Amino acid sequence: MTPVIGVVCFAIILASWFGGVRYFKGIPAGLIAIATGMLIAWVSTALGLGYGGMSLEKLAGSLSSFGFSFPVPAIGHVFSGFEFLGVILVTAIPFGIYDLVEAMDNVESASAAGDQFPTTRVLTADGVISLMGCLMGNPFILAVYIGHPGWKAIGGRIGYSAATGVMVILLSWFGVVALMMSLVPVVAISPILLYIGMLIGAQAFQETPKSHAPAIVLALVPHVAAWGKLQIDNALSAAGTSVAAVGVEKLGQSGILYEGLSVLGGGAILSSLILASVAVFVIERQFLRAAAFALAGAVLTFFGFMHGRTDRPSPRARPWP
Repeated sequence: MTPVIGVVCFAIILASWFGGVRYFKGIPAGLIAIATGMLIAWVSTALGLGYGGMSLEKLAGSLSSFGFSFPVPAIGHVFSGFEFLGVILVTAIPFGIYDLVEAMDNVESASAAGDQFPTTRVLTADGVISLMGCLMGNPFILAVYIGHPGWKAIGGRIGYSAATGVMVILLSWFGVVALMMSLVPVVAISPILLYIGMLIGAQAFQETPKSHAPAIVLALVPHVAAWGKLQIDNALSAAGTSVAAVGVEKLGQSGILYEGLSVLGGGAILSSLILASVAVFVIERQFLRAAAFALAGAVLTFFGFMHGRTDRPSPRARPWP
């Protein structure tokens, strides 16, 4: 939507992190990209072009959040929510499984990049720190962040993670997050995530046997379906309507196979793993293992962890009691 900023920042990152170009006095490419994006955004604002959505009004408003806010225990608030436990578990259990699988995926990604981490210790730290944050009123769980090979490739080491944690704490304590969001256009940061996506996507093909490439492509399909369904839902919502109002049949007449996208994209992280595993074992002619994964997929589908309908209840995808 803002290529004047996005493409320029992406070119800076592409030249450095993929092409090996070094900038003035070794200044990190990410910092140059963000600074360039800010410059374009604010100059365009001064000229009345408005690239990046920056404004002095937003900047002035962000200053109101300044001030030291030390986190305090929220134990009473947390435990008062147990009366809603039955409702919460319907979301929490699938999300917990998703986070578990995502963490193991990222540990495996780090292993392929040459760094071994004990999975049990990683997952334990994930859970313990999430519980500590929860008791302090933080609604966001800790996660093993994706992109280890990318951060490593651009020079990130253990100090990178530590510095990131310290910066997040300081920005939150002093209410600086709103100021940063009003100073830096998001589109200037997005190319960094695109770089990570390109790198881990390439890693999936580079670190696996060539014969398994079809399985990797198959694993992408549920995620594409989930993304497509989300775009349809958001577009209809923006138009003040919904799938129920328009009708699945009418969408189908226009070539939008909404019901297929909904079923295929439900629980994409798990369904992609199952489909890819079945495909790999079929390729390797290990049919009993392929059947075992297919059976696991059937169980997950029965309980609604994958292929679960999100637009209306389905007898094939019942939530936990």
